[in-house]
Amino acid sequence: MSTAVALSSSLKHNLALGIRFPQNPSFYRRNGPKVSTFRTFTVAMAAINTTPLEICVKASVSTPNKLGDCPFCQRVLLTMEEKHLPYEMKLVDLSNKPEWFLQISPEGKVPVVKFDEKWVPDSDVIAQSLEEKYPNPPLVTPQEKALVGSKIFSTFIGFLKSKDPSGGTEQALLDELSSFNDYIKENGPFINGVKISAADLSLAPKLYHLEIALGHYKKWSIPDTLPYTKSYMKTIFSMDSFMKTRASPEDVIAGWRPKVMG
Repeated sequence: MSTAVALSSSLKHNLALGIRFPQNPSFYRRNGPKVSTFRTFTVAMAAINTTPLEICVKASVSTPNKLGDCPFCQRVLLTMEEKHLPYEMKLVDLSNKPEWFLQISPEGKVPVVKFDEKWVPDSDVIAQSLEEKYPNPPLVTPQEKALVGSKIFSTFIGFLKSKDPSGGTEQALLDELSSFNDYIKENGPFINGVKISAADLSLAPKLYHLEIALGHYKKWSIPDTLPYTKSYMKTIFSMDSFMKTRASPEDVIAGWRPKVMG
C-alpha cells in the first residue's frame, strides 16, 4: 500500500487518535542559539507505533529549516521513507557545528542515526542496520548486483573538478554511464529488476548531484544516446520519497562550489 493510500484510508481514525501527518510538518527549535531544528515525518500507518528514529543531517545553506545537499544523508532518509519508518531530523549547520553535535559525531560528519541509545555514523552501516532492524519491506540488493553503478560517483567528481578538457575524465564518466545504461536495458527498470533496492537508494542521490552540478558548472548533460540511464533517473527522481528528501538545486550547486573553484 502506498503512503498516500495508507494515509487517506485511515485519516479519520488517526485524526481521532491525534496523530500528526507530514504534509505540513511543524518545526521546533529549542531554546538558545545553534541548536538543531526537528522535523517529524510519519510516513505510513504501519510505522505509527514505532518510535521515530533520530537522524542528524546537513542543513540547507540557502533556506532556513530545510534539508541540505548531502547525498549520503538522502540515501538514509530514502531508506527510512521506503521502509515507512517515522523519523526526526536534526538539521546541522556544518559550517558552524554546535557542541552537542560534536559530542554525537566527533568527526563532525553526517548522517548519524540513533539506534538503541547509541549514535551510529556512516551511511553504509546505517543502511545495513535499518535493513536488519526493519526487514520489511526488504530492500536488500543481491551481492552480485550491489556494485552496479558504484563507480559513477567518483568519475563524476573527477570530471567536475577537471580543468583539462583533454584529460580523459569526461570519457571515463561516459564509459561508466554507458555500462550502467546497458545493464539497466537488460535488467531494469531498477538495479535489482522490477523492485527498488538499497543499491538504487545509494546511487540515485549521487546521480541527482551529477545532473545538477555538471549542468551548472560544465553545461553538460547525459547524452540522449544513453536513454535507459536517463529513464532510470527520471523514474527515481519522480518518486514521492525522493522528492521529499532531495536538496534544492541551489544547495547542490553551493555544496560543490569549493571542489570546482578550489
